[in-house]
Amino acid sequence: MPDVERSSSGQQLSLASLCSDSRLETARAILRGYRPWSSEQDRVRENILAFTDEHEDAALRSCAPGHLTASALVLDAEGTRALFTHHKKLGLWLQLGGHCDGETNLARAALTESIEESGISALVIDPAPIDVDIHTIPARKNEPEHLHLDTRFLVWAPPGAVEVCSEESIELAWIELKDLDALDTDDSVRRLARLLPKSRSTPR
Repeated sequence: MPDVERSSSGQQLSLASLCSDSRLETARAILRGYRPWSSEQDRVRENILAFTDEHEDAALRSCAPGHLTASALVLDAEGTRALFTHHKKLGLWLQLGGHCDGETNLARAALTESIEESGISALVIDPAPIDVDIHTIPARKNEPEHLHLDTRFLVWAPPGAVEVCSEESIELAWIELKDLDALDTDDSVRRLARLLPKSRSTPR
């Protein structure tokens, strides 16, 4: 597994310092700037870029075949635990994040979703992606099966942060990274945790 420092920028930005954008080229530029840590990550990144070339509405959830999403591994101040949501709709423990809803600054979208889902307003983000993923969302009552084309980031909570569960979650929990394999989640979430050597997971 790679060292996350290969792709991280070392920055820690608040929501206020991230400019909102609606141009799809902004999302493309962020994806092009991502340095994939494997050939598979490169393939996924290229597939997401190809999707944005084919769908000018890719940042909107109204794009029926699929849409861009942004998510984050939210770490505590010590960098040993991550905050996960027991997702109401999918029934799995997942990292925080969600739909971009027209926001093409993917780091801002990821941080916005993390703040909304955690109730922690003082989160900060490294704006360099650490992982990309394409996964299928099963059909539900009001929507067909579709793709989520996800760009993932690293986010930190301040010391003493207290989470507040949103209506999107059954519950929230801080999980030790070493215990993640026992969690009812998917392989892409476990992959996120494996990207982080313990000694280098805290902000600098």
